[in-house]
Amino acid sequence: MSYKSHYRHFFELHPQQLHCAPHSHHYWPDVTRKAQLEYWDDSAVGVDHKWDKIFGEKVPHVQQRLAQLLNYPAPEQFVFAPNTHELLYRVISAFAQDQPLRILTTDSEFHSFSRQVRRLAERPQVAVTVVATEPFDSFASRWSDALAGAAHDLIFCSQVYFNSGVIAPWVETWLDQVPSDTQIIIDGYHGCGAIETDLSRVADRVFYLAGSYKYLQAGEGCCFMSVPRDCSLRPEYTGWFADFNSLAKPQQGPIDYANDGFRFAGATQDFSALYRLAAVLDWWHQEGLTVAQIHRHVQTQQQAFLAVLDVAQHPVLNRSRLLHNGLAEHGHFYTFELDSAEQVSELAVQLQQAGIATDYRYKRLRFGFALYHDPEDFHVLTQALSKVG
Repeated sequence: MSYKSHYRHFFELHPQQLHCAPHSHHYWPDVTRKAQLEYWDDSAVGVDHKWDKIFGEKVPHVQQRLAQLLNYPAPEQFVFAPNTHELLYRVISAFAQDQPLRILTTDSEFHSFSRQVRRLAERPQVAVTVVATEPFDSFASRWSDALAGAAHDLIFCSQVYFNSGVIAPWVETWLDQVPSDTQIIIDGYHGCGAIETDLSRVADRVFYLAGSYKYLQAGEGCCFMSVPRDCSLRPEYTGWFADFNSLAKPQQGPIDYANDGFRFAGATQDFSALYRLAAVLDWWHQEGLTVAQIHRHVQTQQQAFLAVLDVAQHPVLNRSRLLHNGLAEHGHFYTFELDSAEQVSELAVQLQQAGIATDYRYKRLRFGFALYHDPEDFHVLTQALSKVG
């Protein structure tokens, strides 16, 4: 089945492009354009009272949709922010700055975390243990050793590594090694909406971070985090949304927090992205489109892509350069590691000139796959690869 008709507006503006960067900048389906206008109209009608609709209708609706998507038992535990970094830092800010903070993570975390934790590590009381994800086939064992080797206050690990597309060992496989007072954050940004995710058994134990920019297809500005029920952390980095229901009360005495996920909320933000996310999730619901179906569709595109590569026999861009830990279950993008950053940037530019959009980081060139791809789309690669070095 082809889903191209749902992305008409983006395709009309890029008619000659094979967009292989949805893991970075995903095309938005047409339903999001109507949602953007709906936000404008609601703002015009409601003015100051638009918040009544946003918090009374839209936020609970998206919370319900996310709970359905992730098999999460408590929709009210989802909190929203313009980006994951805000939510991440609110969790970090719940730890006293003058006390030791021991963090366990990997060397394949996105910059929102990796940059922040490098800065935190400049404090003498912060200790960061970093486990290399490669070689992938031994990571689970080495991660287990790190868990057993020392106590940690915070564990941060991706669901799908952004720099390879490899799926990490799911938290349930190692959760029993973690003390109950250790906070766990799973970065689901490259997994949510792409890989089937069931949070039902870990809902009261982990924070799950994700957002609408990648596979949820609604663009930037709507990230979210699930917060374990009965969480009593008191983030120092806090905003007025975090105790929204008490705004009419005197703002004196101890700082109070909401008793749900909004204890990690911030302050005023543009909720147009939440409208767009609602439109995408409603579209999936109306179509009966599940993450499992999306995943199978993408796997078909990935097989078609690899078949073209095998025929092309390009000296650089080929299966031998593909990073993976078994292709039966892999994220929705392929990453090829080449010899140098210069080689990657040159190849990416040549592909762009041939109408093929990719993206790259250092020595790694990434090709993403989406609902709006069909197997025949990748035939254009054959001619393009015959002309690029």
